[in-house]
Amino acid sequence: MSRFRKAGKVDSLAGFRTEKTEPAVPSGLLRGARKSGQLNLSGRGLAEVPQSVYRLNVDTPEEAQQNVSFGASDRWWEQTDLTKLLLSSNLLTQLSEDIRLLPALTTLDLHDNQLSSLPSAVGELQELQQLRLSHNKLTTLPVEVCTLKNLRSLTIQQNLLESLPDELEQLQNLTELDVSSNHLKGLPSGLGGLTCLQKLNLCDNKLSCLPDSMAQLKNVKMLDCSQNELTDIPASLSGMLALEQLYLRHNKLCRIPPLPAPALKELYAGNNQIEQLESEQLTCLAAISLLELRDNKIKTLPEQITLLNKLTRLDLTNNDITTLPASISLLPNLKVLLLEGNPLRGIRRDLLTVSDTSKTPTEHAQKTVFDTNLLLLRSSKSVCVCVFVCACACMCVFSEKQAGAIPDELFDAAADQSITTVNFSKNLLTAIPPRMVEFHSSLADVNLSFNKLTCCSPDICKLPQLTHIDLRNNQLADLPSEMKHLLKLRSIILSYNRFKSFPEVLYQISSLETVLIANNQVGGVDPSRLKNLVHLSTLDLSNNDLLNIPPELGLCSSLRCLSLEGNPFRTPRAAIVAKGTDAVLEYLRSRIPT
Repeated sequence: MSRFRKAGKVDSLAGFRTEKTEPAVPSGLLRGARKSGQLNLSGRGLAEVPQSVYRLNVDTPEEAQQNVSFGASDRWWEQTDLTKLLLSSNLLTQLSEDIRLLPALTTLDLHDNQLSSLPSAVGELQELQQLRLSHNKLTTLPVEVCTLKNLRSLTIQQNLLESLPDELEQLQNLTELDVSSNHLKGLPSGLGGLTCLQKLNLCDNKLSCLPDSMAQLKNVKMLDCSQNELTDIPASLSGMLALEQLYLRHNKLCRIPPLPAPALKELYAGNNQIEQLESEQLTCLAAISLLELRDNKIKTLPEQITLLNKLTRLDLTNNDITTLPASISLLPNLKVLLLEGNPLRGIRRDLLTVSDTSKTPTEHAQKTVFDTNLLLLRSSKSVCVCVFVCACACMCVFSEKQAGAIPDELFDAAADQSITTVNFSKNLLTAIPPRMVEFHSSLADVNLSFNKLTCCSPDICKLPQLTHIDLRNNQLADLPSEMKHLLKLRSIILSYNRFKSFPEVLYQISSLETVLIANNQVGGVDPSRLKNLVHLSTLDLSNNDLLNIPPELGLCSSLRCLSLEGNPFRTPRAAIVAKGTDAVLEYLRSRIPT
């Protein structure tokens, strides 16, 4: 009988069928997992977890039936329990109760799937230390998760949670909790029971208040409450004695919370409704080194600003400040003062004349060349912009000279100075001055804007302290790959150049917080790689050649400011773009195929 006949009828497709389908997980992977205790099945398009995975340490492996030798390399009976299972970026809608068959798991990664619930058997994974559930469709967190006594890290951002279980306080060993980008309107009162917690992310929810019990979180170093509906911060939070970083951006705060947290070094309170700074508030910030108050309604700075004697960076961008107090020049460690977007009518004369009386006239004259009392003013959109450099920050300036090269005499004069800032803007430079590398041990801020640079020399990578570089208004079309070694670079300005694509190397600089690349010819960005820039908060792509905006860009959860105006794309529509970053990102996420 012909093999194409079945029950007397011809099967016309039989020749195209295989009698045995290949397993969803290659046997080689399973075999390797038995040896290493780790199995990575991320990004394989799995709609469900194969039984062979759940039963990895239960069933006798196939090779046992085929190989009865006692070779040292194939001792299948000496298999290792599976401790790490990675199932991220698949199409999973559910997890079987059979997950209990893997009791030795310490890491379970399920992020970026379509899970709407978890099996109660998750509570039997008592060795679990890391549970990653972000970017799913979970509406509740099973109480069983709260029984995982060894859990150290629980990440549930980008889900649909409206509440957290009261039993959460049972996770006594938890050090990291991320519930950002959910629909939380409140927090369980027992949250303070997580006494080992060091990192708590509550960003992008609907919280209007915080529980007083958070004062018990004595070990939290980073707290992010950005993008909520907070109108005040309870004074009890001053009990968080280890707090070093506090993010309060995009809320409804009318004042800086008086939090005498002795370790607080960085406070981000931009995009609120703060109108004034009070001396009581400043007294509580004795250890602060970075204070961000941009996009508020502050009109004046009190003379008591000198209380912040450890302050190195003060961001007051886009407020209503008209004058500056003379005392601001006495801040001994201030390196960066950002005032763009304020209606400054003039700078008081005494701000320019405050000096260090301990210096001789000669020493003082030399000092003013490079640092203290150096005040640069420029006009932009009828707003006075001020960059102020204080005593500890040596600054080398040769700007608006229409020069084709920087004189050697300037570098010679600066030889014994710890130069932190260089401003060579508004000249005719066609290459980065090679002698700039002489400042490699201290140089952090470089301004080469408004020149005629056609390429960026790899020598720029010899400046390991570089945190900010301004290359706007040049003729650049690419950046050197060596820039990936600039491990401290936080901000780069590339607007008004000739870039036709997003510079490849920028995807590799994980420290970046701000990328401004407006008014170029950029045709696209890779959101999957952009998502790896976990600190990137500001991205300006306005006035480029973007024909479409990939929906996955909405998954770049660290973005706080995304500018897309002036591009030829059709979606998102202009009305959505006009609503701002949050609306754009939410729209993009809604367009991701499910």
